[in-house]
Amino acid sequence: MIESPPLLAAPALVDLAERYFAAVDRHDVPAVLACFTPDARFSIATYSTLYTGRDTELRAMFERLNQRYAKVWHGHFEHVIDVPKQCIASRFEVENITHDGQKLLKNNCNFFRLEGGLFVEVFVYMSGDNSLG
Repeated sequence: MIESPPLLAAPALVDLAERYFAAVDRHDVPAVLACFTPDARFSIATYSTLYTGRDTELRAMFERLNQRYAKVWHGHFEHVIDVPKQCIASRFEVENITHDGQKLLKNNCNFFRLEGGLFVEVFVYMSGDNSLG
């Protein structure tokens, strides 16, 4: 019989989500990708966009984000956690600073589903332009 990995407790779910956002803010693509399973799916639901595969499409998406903005910040988090289902919903604010200094403000929600302690599926709902497309 194959044993399932242990479930992450609520604090560990929050830690993973905030560690992910901190890595995005640092433009640290390897640390961002370390939060995902190899077969992860990342949907920007607001724009009907889907990326699949941690090391292919997700990597390219985060590399484009880093090229597009000089600075990115996520904060003022509100999390809702479902430990038995290994899901976390996060509402947060975003500041994107363009290379010419323009500040773009957003209010977003992400819905994360985990398998084996990593994100396997993410749904993003964002205000404003698609910064990840």
